[in-house]
Amino acid sequence: MNKQTILFDLDDTLIHCNKYFDAVLDQFADLMTTWFHGYRLQTDEVKRKQYEFDSVGVEKLGFAAGHFPQSLVQTYEHYSAMTGRAASAEERERLIELGKSVYEFPNLEPYPNMAETLGALSDQGHELFLYTGGDAAIQESKVKRMGLGAYFGDRLFISAHKTTDVLESILTKQRFDRDKTWMIGNSIRTDVVPALETGINAIHIPAITEWQYNVVDIDVKPKRAFLQLKKLLEVPPAISRYSLA
Repeated sequence: MNKQTILFDLDDTLIHCNKYFDAVLDQFADLMTTWFHGYRLQTDEVKRKQYEFDSVGVEKLGFAAGHFPQSLVQTYEHYSAMTGRAASAEERERLIELGKSVYEFPNLEPYPNMAETLGALSDQGHELFLYTGGDAAIQESKVKRMGLGAYFGDRLFISAHKTTDVLESILTKQRFDRDKTWMIGNSIRTDVVPALETGINAIHIPAITEWQYNVVDIDVKPKRAFLQLKKLLEVPPAISRYSLA
C-alpha cells in the first residue's frame, strides 16, 4: 500500500456539531420572539440577523468560543435599538449563558461509520492527522471524549482560523509530500478551498446539517485529486484507488 498522509476535519466531518448550534439558535429565536412579542419579530428574521453578526465575528476572531455568545447579544441589542424596547443586564447574561451552552452538550455524537472509516485507513497503513478549527481546550476535550486518540495520537492541529495560510504553514512545517497528502472535510470554505489552493488532494463530504458560512463557490482548479463523496465509509476505498494509481 502506498502510504498517504490524511488530514481530517473534526466538526461535522467526524462528529456532529451544527445540530447543537441549531438547537441553541432555536432557543434563542424563541426567547427573542417572546421578549419582542409586541414588535412582530419573525424567527427567520432573527436568525438571519444573528448570522450576520456571527459571520463577521468568525472573520475577525476565527472559531474562538466567545464570538457565538456575543453574536446573540449583538442581535438582541440590534432589535432593542430598532424597536426602542429597553435592554437589560439580566437578559444579556441569559443570552451569554445560552450561547456558552452550545459547548457543553453532555453527549457528543459521531457521524455514521466514523470508527470504521478511521480504523480501515489506519489498517491500510496511512498516517492520520486531525486538523480542526476552534478553541483548543474545547476541541481537545471532544477528541478525548470521542476516543479519537486511538487513531490520531498527538497528531492534532487546532487553529482559531482555518485558512489557506494556516494549512500552508502546516504542510511546510511538517514537510508533507503534497502528492500523497489529503484534506477531508465538510466545509468548502475552510477545508476544500485551502486544500486546493495549497495543491494537495481534497475530499469533500457534505455535512448532514450545514452551516451557511461553509457554503461558497469553488473557483480553484485542482492540481491533484478532488473527490466529492456522500459519506465517510466511501473514503477508504477512494484513497486506495488513488494511492495505488
